[in-house]
Amino acid sequence: MHYSTAAKFMERSAMTQLYRRQAMGLLKRQRFDSVMASSLTYRFASTIAPTAQAAVKPAVAEKAAHLEPTNATNEPAYKAHFTLSRIPTSENGEPIWENPINHAVYDLDKIATMEQTHHPIVKMHERVAYMAVKALRTGFDVISGYRGPGGAMTEKDWLNRCLFLESVAGVPGMVGGMLRHLRSLRLLKRDYGWIHTLLEEAENERMHLLIFMNIKQPGYFFRALVVGAQGVFFNGFFLTYLVSPKTCHRFVGYLEEEAVKTYSCLLQDIEDGHLDAWKEKKAPLIAQTYYKLPEDA
Repeated sequence: MHYSTAAKFMERSAMTQLYRRQAMGLLKRQRFDSVMASSLTYRFASTIAPTAQAAVKPAVAEKAAHLEPTNATNEPAYKAHFTLSRIPTSENGEPIWENPINHAVYDLDKIATMEQTHHPIVKMHERVAYMAVKALRTGFDVISGYRGPGGAMTEKDWLNRCLFLESVAGVPGMVGGMLRHLRSLRLLKRDYGWIHTLLEEAENERMHLLIFMNIKQPGYFFRALVVGAQGVFFNGFFLTYLVSPKTCHRFVGYLEEEAVKTYSCLLQDIEDGHLDAWKEKKAPLIAQTYYKLPEDA
């Protein structure tokens, strides 16, 4: 019995050594084959005629000039990304401004003949949105001392009102676009254009703010008011949009109706001669670029 056990152990050891030798031989043969293949490739390349090598070099150079982005840490891929980007970049560090979201340019004749419109209140969410806008408008008019057209509002009063309104008006589009973006990711569904539309609206309102800031730079107290109003309005609109997006969209619609009334009063004051400085002042460069205005606008 002991003899058979020892024989089995010796037989197993011999088989293990045999397998190891076969594996080492196979590995050496594979390494030898790869070395021979590399050597043959080098010899074959060195025996190509000079004219053939000259013909190959332009193709290689052209391929190197158009490298495909394959690695985030690869320098050519890094350059290719920013070369193909729609947003311009500067290699010397100087800022380049170009709005990636173009604004629709309207015909001046159509703008002059355009009339104010009002969306009729039919459903409950429309009534809620309208009452909310009216309450905010009334409260803001009382706090800011708004006196309407007719010369009672000075240039400083109009600027402060426009700056504050535009700082808040850019919030709804960004909140709606962000939430619809997350909804599209969460439900694994397309959004069919709503995200881009809302983000364009947010960018449009932000550009209004930047245009007014070229006329006046607000002080620290004004900036503190903007921070507080933005925090309250952002969170309130965010929570409301989660519950009823339709109400928020109609809220923005009625809010824009009030904005049309405000800017119509401002234009009336300018045309009536109550704001002579604005009537003769040249439009800022950022406004000329954004609205594609002539240089003498």
